[in-house]
Amino acid sequence: MIDDALRRKFEDALGPGAVLHDPLELRTYECDGLTGFREVPALVLLPGTTEDVAAAVSLCADAEIPFVARGAGTGLSGGAVPVARGVVISLARMRRVLEFDPEDRRMVLQPGVTNAEISELAAPCGLYYAPDPSSQIVCTIGGNVAENSGGAHCVKYGFTVHHVTALRVVLPDGSVVDLGGDAPETAGPDLRGLFIGSEGTLGIATEITVRLLRIPESVRTLVADFSTVEQAGEAVSAIMAAGITPAAVEMLDALAIEACEAAVGAGYSRDTAAALVVELDGLEQECDEQFERVVALCREQGTTSVRIAEDPHERALIWKGRKAAFAAVGRISPDYLVQDGVVPRTRLAEALTRIAAMGREAGLRVANVFHAGDGNLHPLVLFDSRAGEAERAEQLSKDIAEMCVELGGSLSGEHGIGLDKACSMPRMFGEDDLAAMRRVRTAFDPDGLANPGKVLPTPRLCGERPGPYRPHPLESAGVIERW
Repeated sequence: MIDDALRRKFEDALGPGAVLHDPLELRTYECDGLTGFREVPALVLLPGTTEDVAAAVSLCADAEIPFVARGAGTGLSGGAVPVARGVVISLARMRRVLEFDPEDRRMVLQPGVTNAEISELAAPCGLYYAPDPSSQIVCTIGGNVAENSGGAHCVKYGFTVHHVTALRVVLPDGSVVDLGGDAPETAGPDLRGLFIGSEGTLGIATEITVRLLRIPESVRTLVADFSTVEQAGEAVSAIMAAGITPAAVEMLDALAIEACEAAVGAGYSRDTAAALVVELDGLEQECDEQFERVVALCREQGTTSVRIAEDPHERALIWKGRKAAFAAVGRISPDYLVQDGVVPRTRLAEALTRIAAMGREAGLRVANVFHAGDGNLHPLVLFDSRAGEAERAEQLSKDIAEMCVELGGSLSGEHGIGLDKACSMPRMFGEDDLAAMRRVRTAFDPDGLANPGKVLPTPRLCGERPGPYRPHPLESAGVIERW
C-alpha cells in the first residue's frame, strides 16, 4: 500500500507538482484507448529526466509497488491500464529533443516527443521519420517503442524496431542501461530489439535514438474503388506478386468510408464496397513507371474508378481521411472495438469474407480499415452497449483475432497484446514458448513489478478484468472460489 510517508518520498525525489494523488486527477489515467479496461492508480508520477524515472522506479522496487509506464494513452490493447494500488509513471513531461545530427541522420529524443513532431523537426533538413501510426499527431515515440508501432508506410519501410538504433532504459530495479548504439547493429545479443515491443514489461525507455531517412524525390498516390472487398484484396495480392513494393497499400470498406467522409470529406466514393489507397515513392522515373503498372493491375482486378492525387494538397486530403478512420467510426456507431491482427496477404480475401460472415452471425456490423500491404487487419466491431451488445462485441473481436492465427497470421501487428489478448496467446504459442517468454521477463523483472498482468496469460483466472467485478465463468459454474 502507498501511505503518506511513501508519497512524500516520491514528492521529495521528483519535486513539486510531479506527484498526483487527487482522486479526480487520477481518473484521467484509469484507461488507455481501449476504454473497456479501467483501474484507478494510487498515484501518478510525472518525471522529467532519466534520473527522475530511475528514482521513481527505485522507490517502487524498494516498496514492492507495481508500476505502469504511460505515454499519450492512445494504445488500443489495454497496455497502459494501471494496476490496483500501483503507480502510473507518465512520461508526458519528457518532451525534449536531446540531439539532432542531420549529417548522420539521427535524432535523440525523450519518450514524450510525438511521432509527427520528429518529421516536422527533421523536414527543413530534407529528412523524415518513416513509421507513421494513424495517431501520429498525438502518440509518442516512447509508446511506439513499447508497442513496436508501424503505420501505413510499414509495408516498405518497416516498423519502429527498424528505425530505433539505441535506447537508454531504466530497468525494474531502478538501474540505467544503454541498449544498442549509433551503428545499425552491435555485437552480442540484440537487447535493443528484445526491448522494443515488450509493452513496458522489461523497463522504461527514457532516451531514444532514431534514424532518419531522406524525403523521397517523388511520391504518387491513388485511390482505386472496387465492387467487393474480396476484389480489393485480390488487387493487393496482384500488386505485391508483380514485384512492386509500394510505400503504402491501405484498404477501407464501405462502412469505414462512410465514417471517414462524415468526419473529413476526403472525397472517397460513398457508393463503393471498398477502396484501396496505394502510394509509391522513390526516384521519379522509377516511381512513375511502377505507378502506371499499379494502375493497370487495379484495372485488371476490376476497379470501377481510379482517382489519382494531382497535387500535395489532394494527397494530404486522401491521407487525412484514412488516418481519421478510427476516430471517425464514432459518427456511425455509439460504441466500437478496434481489433488488430495479421494474416498472410494471399489470404486477405478469405479473411475479409470470414469476418463478414462472423459479423452476420453475431448480429453486429464490422468496419474494415487496415494496412493491406502487409496483411495487418484493423476490423472495428460496432455495437451499442445500451442495447446489451457489449459482451457479444468483445467475443466477436476476440474470435476475429484468433481467426488470424488460424489463417497463419498473428494476434497483433502493431497494437500489442496488453490486457486485451493475453488470454489468446496460447492460441499462437505453445507452453514451451510461453515459458521461455516468462523466463526472459523474469530475468529483467524478477519481482514482477513492471506492467504486471500484461502480454502473457496469468496462471489463474485468466480473463478477469480491471473495473467492476464480473465473476469468472469457472466461478459461476461452481468450479472455483474467489478468495
